Formats: sequence, C-alpha cells, structure tokens
Amino acid sequence: METFKSNGKLLITGEYVVLDGALSLAIPTKYGQSLEVETINEPKLIWKSLDENSNIWFEGAFDWTNARMLSRVQHDDRSKRLVQIFNAAKSLNPNFIKSNGGFKVTTHLEFPTHWGLGTSSTLINNIAQWAQVDAYKLLEMTFGGSGYDIACAQHNTPITYQLDKNTPIISPVDFNPDFKAQLYFVYLNKKQNSRKGIAMYRENSAKHSQVISEISNITSNMIGCKTLAEFELLIIAHEHIISRITKQIPVKEILFKDFPGSIKSLGAWGGDFVLATAIHNPTDYFLNKGYETVIPYTTMIK
Repeated sequence: METFKSNGKLLITGEYVVLDGALSLAIPTKYGQSLEVETINEPKLIWKSLDENSNIWFEGAFDWTNARMLSRVQHDDRSKRLVQIFNAAKSLNPNFIKSNGGFKVTTHLEFPTHWGLGTSSTLINNIAQWAQVDAYKLLEMTFGGSGYDIACAQHNTPITYQLDKNTPIISPVDFNPDFKAQLYFVYLNKKQNSRKGIAMYRENSAKHSQVISEISNITSNMIGCKTLAEFELLIIAHEHIISRITKQIPVKEILFKDFPGSIKSLGAWGGDFVLATAIHNPTDYFLNKGYETVIPYTTMIK
C-alpha cells in the first residue's frame, strides 16, 4: 500500500492579484488530506473519500479502457472531475497505471469539505505524487488557478508565492509573529467558489502594475511585522486596495462593523475564512453573530 499526504492552504495576502504576479504570503495548514492506494486484481478504480469524521462523502467505481484511460460509471459532477484528473495525469505520464489490475483508493480529509482549505488542491497534489507528474501542470489541466495552493500542499512552512511569466517562484519565509496569539481564523458559514471569484475579478479589473507593487510591498512588510498595530494597518491597506480593484465591499464593513480589531478576507471574497485580530479571544463576539467556527492561529497553522 502506498500513502501520500498534502497540506491544506490559506492565502494571507495577494488574493486575486497573485494571478497577475503580486508577491503573496501563503501558509500551509495543519489540516490536510491523505490518499492511500492498494492494488487489486480487478481492472477497476474503486474510490472512497472520507471526511474528518471518517464518514464517506463520496464513493464510486470506474472502469479502465484498453488504453488504460478511465471511463465513467457514474455521471455526477464529482465522478466527472475524477475522470478528468486521472486522464490528465495519464496524458502527462503515459506510464502511469499500466498494470492489468486495478486500484482501491481511499482519501481522508482532516477538515470539513466546506472549509475551503484545499479539498481539490490536496487531491491534485496527492494524485500527482502517485502518478509522478508535475502537480502544477495537473492543476492547470483540471481546476486552474494560480498554483499557490499546490505550493502549500508541498511545503511545511510559510512561503511567498509569485508568478513570473506563469512560472511559480516559491520561497520559504520566517513568518512567526510575536502577536500570533492575537490572530484568529473565522469561517463565514459558506464556501466560496474560487473559480467564480477569479472570473469576477477578471471582469471587474485589469492588470495594474501599481497595484501589484503595492500588494507586494504589503506582503514583504507583513512578513517582517513586529507589532499587532502595524499588522492591522497593513490589513486595512490591503483590504482597501482589493476592494477598489474588484469593486467589492470589505467583509468588516458588511458583517462586523462593530468589531474592535481588524478583519481580512482570505482567498475569494465572500466566503471561506477571514483573518481576525483581537487582543482578547473574540469567540463570543463571533458566536453572537452566528459564526461558530473560530480557530486560533496556532491551532490552524503548522
């Protein structure tokens, strides 16, 4: 039996503009996803996906064609996506899956599927490891996106991520702020579709070199930030810039106007997690607003 493991992800700075070359801060999470592969004699792929409570959230059986490409048995969207991923992996490595038998595959998430921590990117990276193909190319052929989530899947420390002519430049960084006990991640009770968010960004903005430079500077300053007050000012500046170019209202103005700390959207605006700063534990505040998932930075981050 082979086992592969990938980390989840959070994009702290550079949402949207990472696509256009902004220097961004990305952090792998303690929560990830594993994939176990067991060979079987049948020429089938038998798939089972388990959630964080070991409950099945997806399962299916697939047949191999004569060329050892995957054909669909079920016709739901998840099955279609899995077929797409496997056939893309096969096209990148024709030697992938050449035996006469088949495979029993079990994936195990360490976080709820709706959290947006990388259900797709961890799957792509795990399959890429199994198929011995470039995970970034596999992502490009399937889900698309900047690729920062693949970088997080492969690294165990915070990183900066930047695209230079579509080539990722990844550098591990020492982001371990003294005020990390005052940082919290809050789930907004809905999963945001990143592909739709990217499409909206493309519709509402053009590439602006000034904006790219501003966000890159904020990223650099945030990494070297020494005080919570300075960190909060950088959050406010970042939210203002992204709000301006995407024509969206910052989440604090919409949902948390009376919150005493700063709040920053992470990833596509309008869902998934936000980053909140607070001198004292803000869990009660968010519970009273109807947001029950409040995770301290040190619990979430590797």
